[in-house]
Amino acid sequence: MNLYLIGYRGCGKSTVGPLVAELLEWQCIDTDQEIEILTGQTIQNIFEQDGQTVFREWETTVIQAVATRSSTVISLGGGAILAPTNCQVIQQTGWTVWLDAPAPVLYERIQQDEQSSASRPRLTQLDGLAEVEQVLEQRRNLYTACADYTVNVVELPSNEVAELIVNRWQSVDKHS
Repeated sequence: MNLYLIGYRGCGKSTVGPLVAELLEWQCIDTDQEIEILTGQTIQNIFEQDGQTVFREWETTVIQAVATRSSTVISLGGGAILAPTNCQVIQQTGWTVWLDAPAPVLYERIQQDEQSSASRPRLTQLDGLAEVEQVLEQRRNLYTACADYTVNVVELPSNEVAELIVNRWQSVDKHS
C-alpha cells in the first residue's frame, strides 16, 4: 500500500510528500523528478521537443513502475489524473490525497517558485491566472474522482497538512 498525492502544480505535493514520508518513516518519490532523471530532460523540454503525448507516456510508465513499491509516498504530476489507467493503478495500489487550493492561490505560489516557472510547460494558449483557472476547472472532477481524501491547503502550513494526512491515513481501513 502506497500513499499518493495529487493536485495542480503549486499545491504543495513536492513539499508535503517528504514531510508525510518522514512522519510515516517511508520513502518518498516525485514522479516528475523520476521522469526528468530517466529522460535527462526537464518536463518543459519534453513538452517542447516531444510533445505532451510523449510526456504522458513517460508519466504512465513511471507511475506503473513506482506503484509496485510499498510504504512509499508518491507525489504525482498535476496532470497524472488525465489518464484513466493512472487513476486505476493508484486506486488499486494505494490511498490518494488531493491537495486542493483555488486557482488564485495556486497561481501566486507558482509565480513565487522560480524553479517551477522555469521548468514547467504552459498547458494552454492562455497566460497566468487564466490558464490555471481553465486547467483546474477541466481537472477538478478528475481529482475528486481519484481522491480518497481532500485537504484544502490554503491556510495550513505544510507540516500541518502532512500531519492531517498522516492522522487520516492512520484512521482509515485500507482493506475496504
